Amino acid sequence: MTDKPSFWQRIGVQDWFLTNNETASSAKSQSLTPNIVFKYITDKFQESISELSFAERIVFYHEYIICLNADDYREFMDNKKGILGLIAQESVKNFYEVLNKKVAEGKKAEPSSNKWVFRFVSHPDYKPGDKGFIGKLLPDSHQKEENLRVTFIPRQTGLAQTFDINNDVLKDFIFYSEGYYEIPYVNTLKADTGPARAENSLLARFETTIPDKAYSGQKVEFLMKTEEIIVSGNEDTRNEPHIFKIPSEWVNTPHLKIRYNNASDKFYLASFGEKTIVNENLIERSDLNAPQWTELPINSRIILNGIIGVNIFKS
Repeated sequence: MTDKPSFWQRIGVQDWFLTNNETASSAKSQSLTPNIVFKYITDKFQESISELSFAERIVFYHEYIICLNADDYREFMDNKKGILGLIAQESVKNFYEVLNKKVAEGKKAEPSSNKWVFRFVSHPDYKPGDKGFIGKLLPDSHQKEENLRVTFIPRQTGLAQTFDINNDVLKDFIFYSEGYYEIPYVNTLKADTGPARAENSLLARFETTIPDKAYSGQKVEFLMKTEEIIVSGNEDTRNEPHIFKIPSEWVNTPHLKIRYNNASDKFYLASFGEKTIVNENLIERSDLNAPQWTELPINSRIILNGIIGVNIFKS
């Protein structure tokens, strides 16, 4: 009489989980520890990079289905409650460390999903200590359960118990069902991009309208290529790249300093002229040797002495 095939064999996925059943059957069963599960997941992450990556593009799985022996699985869920979630969290930290090393080598690591998913399940044909794995690039979507109170019935007592999820342990996790953990993908990759910007690259463009017959129907344009410029009037005799000279007697010499901060990717303005208005807000006049900086949003409208209009546009 032949043995009845298992459910997993009938649907054709037996080999997805156990690739060497004879070895598993003959090997001495090993106690499954959290560290073994952690190392197994991180090894599978490394394998996914080796198998899926191409050219300079790093590709990796975002969903990890980890299958255990039924008794091992219940041991984790009953007697080591919460440890699988911590294993998932530490695994993701390791994933980012590996990816950062790849990026430092000049590789391109872009995610194929906005989350990491871990599913811990049991397999009816597994022996104690056995482990199985299925990886996916794009995790399946699930509807989020809003109720964070958990009710369960321990086999020891048979009495239902309800408790609140520990926010410290479950931080950043979304629970849908027992053994399911979802962690948002956070882009912490640190590429070595070299200089913040190329020398003489364009930072912003300015357009000025001058109420003078000589400039009727025309706009004076200035391209900001240095991180700090001076806006000055027609009395200024300098022709340096950081001098934005507006040919009008209505502009003080100097009238403004405009600075770009690369770290915040923002522009700032300090006024030395008689009157400066930015987006209908009066800017306090400051001393040339002690400028008072005010944030200058892109697409702002600047009015100098109530006459000259200046617009700033991002490059």
